[in-house]
Amino acid sequence: MLIRLGYEIAIECAAATPIISLLDIHPDRHADIKRQTRVLTSPSVPTRTYHDRYGNICRRFTAPAGGFRILYDAAIEDSGETDEVNTLARETPVAELPDDVLVYLLGSRYCETDHLSDVAWQRFGQLPPGWARVQAIVDYVNSRLSFGYGYARATRTAAQAHEERVGVCRDFAHLAITLCRCMNIPARYVNGYLGDIGVPADPAPMDFSAWMEVFLDGKWYTFDPRHNRPRIGRVVIARGRDATDVPLLHSFGPHRLSLFKVWTYEQEGNRFNPPHHGVDRTVSAQMLA
Repeated sequence: MLIRLGYEIAIECAAATPIISLLDIHPDRHADIKRQTRVLTSPSVPTRTYHDRYGNICRRFTAPAGGFRILYDAAIEDSGETDEVNTLARETPVAELPDDVLVYLLGSRYCETDHLSDVAWQRFGQLPPGWARVQAIVDYVNSRLSFGYGYARATRTAAQAHEERVGVCRDFAHLAITLCRCMNIPARYVNGYLGDIGVPADPAPMDFSAWMEVFLDGKWYTFDPRHNRPRIGRVVIARGRDATDVPLLHSFGPHRLSLFKVWTYEQEGNRFNPPHHGVDRTVSAQMLA
């Protein structure tokens, strides 16, 4: 299938402000992109990209004082299959983990393993290791937290989400990641596009989504603590230890978010028609921090 995706974001800056964005599709899906625009800015400003330590594409530019927009639109080919499920996947002993995976066992800004280690071992220590244990963690997080956009708070950590029992998708991901790491299971944070493909349409305005990947039996598997079901059409933008590593926009100075649109849906036929932009959505700038 073809998936149409993109975004339009507008901000207001009091002065010229350097910005790093992590909004480009991850390199591991570039071969699947069939059509795309350039990353368009208004007013037009020069941008350049580089790869961070996790392999994500970061884009640098300076937003001028006043109103500024950034826009991207693309069609990407997807298998149409749901996330891979392997209930026989085993945990890899720490001593046998690849060197570059070890960082995903450590605590990080939003994933405080020291605060939740006792909870993790009490609840999941006696469960069969491997896929079943990870799924039990995901089930627990999905049932413990209540989802709502009104619960968004940029500073909420996994331990705070566990205590408050509310959050948005990033909080679900942070909590599940932390509990996995407490059990010596490598887990990393992912953000990207996830449309309502193969599921009932969500009436809320489209947004970027956050989920996690867990290292089992020598490979990374996708788990989604918020939705807690295999889904179709995920398109990764960036991966990291937690949301600290993959902010959509990181500005080196204050800005006010005035417009936030995301679209991702199955494209019918092969025509590159104007996208379904969805509904204007104004959210706090902290959502992009």
